[in-house]
Amino acid sequence: MKTLLPLLTGVCLSWFWLPGAYAQETTQTDSYHQWWHDRPYGRPFDNAQVEQLPRIRVQGNKFVDPDGKTVLFRGVSIADPDKIEHEGHWNKHLFESLKTMGVTLVRIPVHPIAWRERTPQEYLKLLDQAVTWCSDQGIYVDIDWHSIGNLKMEMFQDPMYDTTPKETFAFWRTISQHFHGNRTVAFYELFNEPTTYRGQLGSVSWSDWKQLNEEMIGVIRSFDTNTIPLVAGFDWAYDLTPLNLEPINAEGIGYVTHPYPNKRSQPWPSKWEEDFGFAAARYPVIATEIGFSVPPGTVLKDSDYGPQIVNYLESRGISWVVWCYDPEWDPTLLQNWDFKLTGAGEFFKQAMHGQVLDKPSHN
Repeated sequence: MKTLLPLLTGVCLSWFWLPGAYAQETTQTDSYHQWWHDRPYGRPFDNAQVEQLPRIRVQGNKFVDPDGKTVLFRGVSIADPDKIEHEGHWNKHLFESLKTMGVTLVRIPVHPIAWRERTPQEYLKLLDQAVTWCSDQGIYVDIDWHSIGNLKMEMFQDPMYDTTPKETFAFWRTISQHFHGNRTVAFYELFNEPTTYRGQLGSVSWSDWKQLNEEMIGVIRSFDTNTIPLVAGFDWAYDLTPLNLEPINAEGIGYVTHPYPNKRSQPWPSKWEEDFGFAAARYPVIATEIGFSVPPGTVLKDSDYGPQIVNYLESRGISWVVWCYDPEWDPTLLQNWDFKLTGAGEFFKQAMHGQVLDKPSHN
């Protein structure tokens, strides 16, 4: 043992002072994440177009422009920008085609998984491009946190929707800090579709949901007091009846409904009135998802869902957004990325140009 100790000591000393080992240690130090230099993701959006469009605000039960004139939006939802970019179709031409459709509002769904995997810093670059391109076309933007499920219990319909209250609050902190003052971004849609999936996703009361939304609105308004928060109803954002008893405790907001044809059996209008239409007499309401599927060239009857839902919404002064301007996400408006329209796409293009509607009477 006495003869080995000097040898081992010598080996250890020789290894410690090897230049290669020292260089390796220095490289590791240089590449270390210097977290103390980190800054928030939501730096202000730097673009000369931030004030290009008239600001939209809430007045009574309407969305209005600076002159107090009612604005009724007719729009579409695109797919998640992360998906579109990965598939090679994220470009200005996409938004130019929306202008041709007659779109005045583009809904941009941001899935939690895409936000995390791309990283907030990189995802903001996609949103910046979308807002710039929409500004060029005179189209407003609704940024949508696209989750489906029970945010309170953190149980969601599919893995792509998994999130947490902390991540949701942080998302809106980042977005509102980044886009405050930008008039193109008219709406922040706080949560896409709250649902318990008939108990499979746990339970949540309207009071719980009301509190979560009020907390999100509080975070947003600490940075941005102008962009309009949108609050979704229960039952996959369809049911607004809880507003009869407990409206959200915040001014200058709107409410969301998703009245797809499967939500209620025919006849629809009386049931739509009962479930969400009544709210439009007191609050601004926007149907941020409607849609259906028909073969191209189909001539729709007045009793079909498309004419009925558009005429009903416009008769109540409810803005509407169609799902989805994408060839894959049903019900689709596009047959392909040459922007060839499906039957539903053909119908809604006509509707956006006012070609298939009765003259609405706004209440």
